[in-house]
Amino acid sequence: MSSLKRLIFIVLLACLSACSGGLNIFPSPTPIPPTFTPAPPTATPVPLALTVNGDSITTDEFNAELARYQAAQVALGSHPSDQEATGPVTEEFIAQLLLAQGAAEDSFTLDDAALQTRIDALAASLGGADKLSAWQQANGYSDESFRAALKREAAAAWMRDKIMSGVPSTAEQVHVRQILLYNQDSAQKYLNQLQAGADFDELAAQVDPVTHGDIGWFARGYLAEKPVEDAAFALEPGKVSDIIQDKVGFHIIKLIEHQADRLLSPDEVLALQNRAMEEWLAKRRQQSSIVLAPK
Repeated sequence: MSSLKRLIFIVLLACLSACSGGLNIFPSPTPIPPTFTPAPPTATPVPLALTVNGDSITTDEFNAELARYQAAQVALGSHPSDQEATGPVTEEFIAQLLLAQGAAEDSFTLDDAALQTRIDALAASLGGADKLSAWQQANGYSDESFRAALKREAAAAWMRDKIMSGVPSTAEQVHVRQILLYNQDSAQKYLNQLQAGADFDELAAQVDPVTHGDIGWFARGYLAEKPVEDAAFALEPGKVSDIIQDKVGFHIIKLIEHQADRLLSPDEVLALQNRAMEEWLAKRRQQSSIVLAPK
């Protein structure tokens, strides 16, 4: 190459370098847009029928129990509508949740092995695991929800037994006879006779020839009529009360006997156990957050 050609070549290289900021014989790669990963779909919330202190009953479980309750009532000769049956079923579930929560607070536990033993016993009573599985599906239970429900019921039963076992076998009791009238004028006439010296037992036999007005022995909390109970425990043996009005009618009572510690009858024990249960649940409800699904 001649000196002139070399000079022209050098000038051309310099010019190209100045104009382009330097040669780039490899093209820049085309930018790749970032990959978009869609968020996983949000799980559909399970419809709930009611919630008590954060513990819930699903709509499927509630509706299955509603159907069982109605079927049981039909067998007894009643035909409650869905609206009529909803109240009792709702109250039963609320009570069950409150009792189960009380059991948990009182250190009740049911481990997986004990729970499985209960499930196996249920399967055997139904004729096998397949029968139990079919029952679960027909009543809106998955395996998980069925186990949770069975555990809740076991805890509630444990707490119920504990509350009832707290009722003693003996208690202070009174033995009472009464004259029961259904209007105040009649009651006042009998009271006037008693105040004039008439024999209480004879008047009681006139009003009630079958029992002679004998209520029998009872402890506090046994009678449905609390005004009669309060008056009875305030009397001395042999003394007669004034007229006592309640929703039943107008009572005049006489205290026959009073014992500080007397063995309770089976009926009294059952009534006092039911009263203890009602009082426990009423107290827990006042302290609880209960949310019902809108109808």
